[in-house]
Amino acid sequence: MRIVALAGGIGGARFLRGLLAAVGPQDEITVIGNTGDDIHLYGLKVCPDLDTVMYTLGGGINEEQGWGRADETWSIKAEMKEYGVGPEWFGLGDRDFATHLVRSQMLTAGYSLSQVTEALCVRWQPGVRLLPMSDDRVETHVRITDEQGTRAVHFQEYWVKLHAAVDAEAIVPVGADTAEPAPGVLEAIAAADVILFPPSNPVVSIGTILAVPGIREAVAAAPAPVVGLSPIIGGAPVRGMADKVLAAVGVEATAEAVALHYGAALLDGWLVDTADGDAVAGVEAAGIACRAVPLLMTDVDATAEMARAALALAEQVRA
Repeated sequence: MRIVALAGGIGGARFLRGLLAAVGPQDEITVIGNTGDDIHLYGLKVCPDLDTVMYTLGGGINEEQGWGRADETWSIKAEMKEYGVGPEWFGLGDRDFATHLVRSQMLTAGYSLSQVTEALCVRWQPGVRLLPMSDDRVETHVRITDEQGTRAVHFQEYWVKLHAAVDAEAIVPVGADTAEPAPGVLEAIAAADVILFPPSNPVVSIGTILAVPGIREAVAAAPAPVVGLSPIIGGAPVRGMADKVLAAVGVEATAEAVALHYGAALLDGWLVDTADGDAVAGVEAAGIACRAVPLLMTDVDATAEMARAALALAEQVRA
């Protein structure tokens, strides 16, 4: 079975770990990773979502945080602070710095982000084929109004520095409209037996991937069933502040509203948590098959059950 998953953030990475536990060694998983969270810091190219997938599946993630490296030290950050060089609000540990140094050196030498990601994965052996959504530069920005007036900030500043405490007025994936899908992305979607939308942020993770011209169209035209898992349980995000960015695009923070946001043109099936069983009828009325199952990723076994439920629903809608 050839499975394609569009993924970003901690939720996407943890779901993929469960997916790997749910499938057999003969199955092939291609992950199309969000690069809209990418940022340049200290002269280095940082790809948070790609690295979170790589570290999580490769056994190097800080499990408590869900991002960054395990057993991290912070000597470089401390020295940068002594020099008065920031930003202090974004932490890169010493082990993490090495990844960004290698990536930046290779990019400067002329390799594409796809080639660099493939090279980094040689070390981590994540068990999936990890593709960036695009080799072109895309950065998600957020329009806000605060004491400095109305302005746009990088999504990392909005999320990490401001903790989404200010209302998001608009989400803009800068550069997405002129970007091209990375090599292999459209081919993987067209050849897939199943396409999955993990419980990643529907606006700034999966939404940004779909904003790259050609990707949304490829998913909509794919012969494979497309099944998503709700990142909203009981009217609130399981993790993070997805409700803030959903509000910016006029979508309620409910399992049903997120399904309708994707729409029947993309989704064939949708899983909601058992706490949101009353959403099933509304989702199905929109032409999307819907089931209520436990969606809390409490451990790998529970997450693997979620993945099995998604694959089972894919088979049902395929029939």
